[in-house]
Amino acid sequence: MPRPSPYVITLTKAEREELAARARKYTSPYRDVIRAKIVLLAAQGLANEAIASRLDTPRQIVSKWRKRFSLARLPGLEEEPRGGRPARFSPQRGRRGQGPRL
Repeated sequence: MPRPSPYVITLTKAEREELAARARKYTSPYRDVIRAKIVLLAAQGLANEAIASRLDTPRQIVSKWRKRFSLARLPGLEEEPRGGRPARFSPQRGRRGQGPRL
């Protein structure tokens, strides 16, 4: 049996309203909606496994966003710069230095 998360989420009224708005906004990127839903369900006291099964997402993803929100609150749900070497070619150039495909 998995252990309970050490990151207990308690939301302020303003945070709850912001997250609920993000979760309802169907024009937002899916990643923002799912992150908001994860935090809202965590605030209800659900375990990571229950949230993962309810949202059909891996438990590790739920754990990651619960922890990030707990440590940094709403700014913790934003995208961070990705690691690794920058792209050598822009997506518009296509493969092998060819111009954009029409």
